[in-house]
Amino acid sequence: MDSLENPSCNCYSLRRATRRVTQLYDHVLAPLELRATQLSLLREIDRHGPIALNPLAEVMVMDRTTLGHNLRPLQERGLVRLVVGKDRRSREVSLTDKGRAVLARGWKLWRQAQEAFEARLGTETAALLRRLLHRVAATEFLPAAETGC
Repeated sequence: MDSLENPSCNCYSLRRATRRVTQLYDHVLAPLELRATQLSLLREIDRHGPIALNPLAEVMVMDRTTLGHNLRPLQERGLVRLVVGKDRRSREVSLTDKGRAVLARGWKLWRQAQEAFEARLGTETAALLRRLLHRVAATEFLPAAETGC
């Protein structure tokens, strides 16, 4: 069996599970025409904003190109605003009033997805899974030479 199809492959298992969970959250958020990734992005902008794009990309564990790709539809919908940063070399993103309103409605729908997820897995298992995933996300797997550090 190819390692990419092997259920003992960590990457394959994580990506497969992520796709399944994302389907649930995307389905619940569909009335707002918002995807789970977009809701998470709005939430982080709300928590940290106004925030420069590089630090936001770090918080989201995304490269700058992917971040820009995800911000574009939010900006086109008037949910976020991009402005020249304080140092004039960077750009900062913040939520608009419309973005805050969509985020508030989105979190109500998010709770429905959260409850459905926990109903299937159990509250304790879901909490354990979150702790493990936070640990995975906080771990730097690449050697320093490969990350440019």
